[in-house]
Amino acid sequence: MTRIGYTLSSEEHGPSRLVEIARRAEEAGFDFLSISDHFHPWVPEQGESPFVWSTLGAIAQATDDIEVGVGVTCPTIRIHPVNVAHAVATVDEMFGDRFTFGVGTGENLNEHVTGERWPEHDVRLEMLDEAMAVMRGLWTGETVSHHGEHYTVENARLYTCPDEQPTTIGSAFGPQTARWVAERTEGLWCSGPKDEPVAAYEDAGGDGPRYTQLHGCYAETESEAVETVYESWPNGSVPGELSQELPMPAHFDQAAQMVERDDIVESSTLTDPDPQAHVDSIQQAIDAGYDHVYFHQIGDEQELAIELYETDVIPSFG
Repeated sequence: MTRIGYTLSSEEHGPSRLVEIARRAEEAGFDFLSISDHFHPWVPEQGESPFVWSTLGAIAQATDDIEVGVGVTCPTIRIHPVNVAHAVATVDEMFGDRFTFGVGTGENLNEHVTGERWPEHDVRLEMLDEAMAVMRGLWTGETVSHHGEHYTVENARLYTCPDEQPTTIGSAFGPQTARWVAERTEGLWCSGPKDEPVAAYEDAGGDGPRYTQLHGCYAETESEAVETVYESWPNGSVPGELSQELPMPAHFDQAAQMVERDDIVESSTLTDPDPQAHVDSIQQAIDAGYDHVYFHQIGDEQELAIELYETDVIPSFG
C-alpha cells in the first residue's frame, strides 16, 4: 500500500512553525512526515535552519500517531556519530515505533562548518559505513570502544536507549550508494521519481520501504506558484552535483542566477494548481517503484497545500 507523506522544510520554517505544520498534517490524514536536517538553508531567501533534534522532541509531544523521519542526516563530519547516536536514541524513545532515521553522505553546505576537509564521495561513503557501525553498537546499550580509520570512541555507553535498533533508511542517487543502502540499511530514500536508484537497490537485494520526495508549490494560479519557487527554491533547478559541493547559501544564490522562470516550469517541480496533477505526480513515483511518497510545499502557504491533499489527493490513494 502506498503511504503519502508531507515535508517539514527546516530551511524555510522556524521550529515552532514546523511543529504547527506537523500537527496540521497529522489532522489532515498524512501517513508520515519527513523533516530535513540542515545547518544552513540552500539560499538566504529561505531564511531558517533550526536544530532538527530539538524540533523533533517538540513534534513527538505535539503529535499522536503519525510516523516521522529525518530525511536525511549526515552523521560523519559536522557531528560525531557518538552524538548523533545519542540524539537518535533519545528521539526514538520519545516517538516509540513511529520514528525513522534517514542517513546520507551529506552536502558541503552543511558539513564544512567545523573546518574539516570535504572529501570525495567514496571517502564519505566509507565514513558513513564506519559511523553506522559505531551507532549500531551504541544502540545495543553496551559499552563501546572503537579505534577506526575515521573515528575514535572510548568507553561510551547510552543509558537512554531504544529497545530495538532504530529503523534506518539510506539516501542514494546513484547505483554505488544504492547498493550500499541495500546492504547496510532497512530501506531507500530518494528525491524525485527516479527509477534507477530503485533498480540498483533491488538488484542488490534491497527489499525495504522506498521513499521519495516530490517538490512543488500549490497556489491559486500556476504563475503564483512559479514565482514562489523562483524566489524561495531556485536551488531545485541548479543542475549536476553542485548541491553536494557548494559550501555557502550565497554560492547557491549565485548559481541560481542562471535559473529562469521557464526552467522551473519545465522542471519536475510541480506548479500546476490542478489537483489531478498532484495525483498524477504521486502515481508516477509509485510506477517508478516507490511506496512512500511525500510532498514538499515550497513557500509560506503550508495550510493551503495541506488542505488540497486532505480533500483531493490523499483520498485518491485510499
